[in-house]
Amino acid sequence: MVGQSLVQVLEERRFPVGGLKLLASSRSADLTVDVLGRTYRVEEAKAEAFAGVDVAFFSAGEAISKELAAEAVRQGAVVVDNSNAFRMEEDVPLVVPEVNAAALSGHRGIIANPNCSTIQLVVALAPLQQAAGLLRVVVSSYQSVSGAGREAVDELAAQSQAVLAGRDDFPRERIPHAGAKVQHQIAFNLVPQIDVFDLDGYCREELKIIRETRKIMGLPELRITATTVRVPVFNSHSEAVNLELAAPLSAAQATEVLRSAPGVVVVDDLSQLTYPMPVQVSGRDEVFVGRIRPDFSVENGLNMWVVADNIRKGAATNSIQIAEALLAGSLL
Repeated sequence: MVGQSLVQVLEERRFPVGGLKLLASSRSADLTVDVLGRTYRVEEAKAEAFAGVDVAFFSAGEAISKELAAEAVRQGAVVVDNSNAFRMEEDVPLVVPEVNAAALSGHRGIIANPNCSTIQLVVALAPLQQAAGLLRVVVSSYQSVSGAGREAVDELAAQSQAVLAGRDDFPRERIPHAGAKVQHQIAFNLVPQIDVFDLDGYCREELKIIRETRKIMGLPELRITATTVRVPVFNSHSEAVNLELAAPLSAAQATEVLRSAPGVVVVDDLSQLTYPMPVQVSGRDEVFVGRIRPDFSVENGLNMWVVADNIRKGAATNSIQIAEALLAGSLL
């Protein structure tokens, strides 16, 4: 899903493509794709395929990235990697261009694209950190099935049809996807687990949010905790975010800060019952914020609701924006 979206975003943003190679597993080799006014044949992802490539966008999972990214760099490419393979390596920039584009200047050939749920969070957090400082962040995510891959999208559709027809004979086995599975029925259900369980009862998705947010924002001691939930929504992730700020910032002031922030769209008019929702955000590249209101339980507390398309801004678009920033900074 991300690979297809990458090609679409390249075309939409008129990225200066001199030549394009589309790589996949041997199962997809020899398929053809029409893009940028040409028909391209899909090639098998092998080390030799990266000869002559300037920028390589990887979105094939951690194992493939570890196998081929370094080889692509050796052949002269800059790799923008969408997996978890390199995100927490000290010498690999983990970049959301609206937040920390300056980190690109020190790259050594590989740039990591953050986790989708982290990207939308930090785009909303960064302007508030600059305005008032962050003391503590509590985020609860409501993540769509597209984050678990095409199979999960198909499974939600099939299960929903079965349940509405009064059947319970649909497959309930785990949905295969590298590093992330929907472990239970997802139709008309919520699953409070994304990825496998790891440290102290946290699942890996929660740990990614915590660790990546600290790295991207340059706040290694930030007090942050997360709970991630898979919900029966086809596309776009939502997050309920609770903040404790270092300095006073009213909801009205926070709204104005966010309105002027790059990549943020504020949708927050309670008189008209308007606030960000997945069905409205799907297909968009911005991060949408609403339900901005005070948290009266702590000093300088704030609540907000953050929604973004996890396939576009959460993966493909952010990758293309990284490449655009590399070009603009003559860093290729």
